[in-house]
Amino acid sequence: MIVREREDELILITQDDHAQISGDILDNWNLDHFQGEEWRNSVLYAAYQHDLGWKEFDRQPFWNDVTNQPYTFADFPNVPKTVLYKYGINEVEKVDLYAALLCSEHYKRFLANNTSLEAQAFVEHEETRQERIIGTLPNFNKRLFEFHYGLLQISDNLSLFACMNEPDATGEKQHPFFKKGIPTNHTLHHVLNEQLQINWQNEDTIVMDNFPFDKPFPISIQYKQVSRQKIQQHGLVEAYEQATLEQHPVLISSPSHIKKASE
Repeated sequence: MIVREREDELILITQDDHAQISGDILDNWNLDHFQGEEWRNSVLYAAYQHDLGWKEFDRQPFWNDVTNQPYTFADFPNVPKTVLYKYGINEVEKVDLYAALLCSEHYKRFLANNTSLEAQAFVEHEETRQERIIGTLPNFNKRLFEFHYGLLQISDNLSLFACMNEPDATGEKQHPFFKKGIPTNHTLHHVLNEQLQINWQNEDTIVMDNFPFDKPFPISIQYKQVSRQKIQQHGLVEAYEQATLEQHPVLISSPSHIKKASE
């Protein structure tokens, strides 16, 4: 779950809804900047489904009694994380091996430095899975895979920027994850700067200086607005389930496109 705190309410966005934005972002990537076109559908599937394991967990969010708010994807305990990570990758593997390989690498890197027995067992399990999948892919190219993984990373981070920040947040109001920009994988540096600068132009428009997309395109942030009072009265799960699902349309653009549109 992605959680934005407000004074009297919480904005809650499921991980799967965030992943759908990630897929939409990557679907608009300029094909001139896409290497290994034969893998494009698999890379898109990985972007759309990389948080599939969270889907059932986020139907009824969990309360964190330490932070006094719902658990987020960042502070959710690692032991149940390994369970949902593995489940999600298993489901993706049933459909697309290359997409599963990307998702496996995505989550393996999250827990690579975690010293708990459960995390290390997960990492070892995913290393075995990756060896098995690679052995079935006759055209596997390690350099190309790293490029595709870089695409998954950037689409994930761009979606997180849109979901974790309040619309039109700038400067110190931005989430700490993004105050220095978004780091990019070295395989994308022919298109993107090492640190991607991204900002809210206004509450309905996100602007990127490096723009590797065909043209400006819309995304839709799906969320629930849950009052703190209702959480106190009815508990988190009931308050969340009763809240209305809302949509916030956002345009992702560049300064040059914004300038042309205003002329």
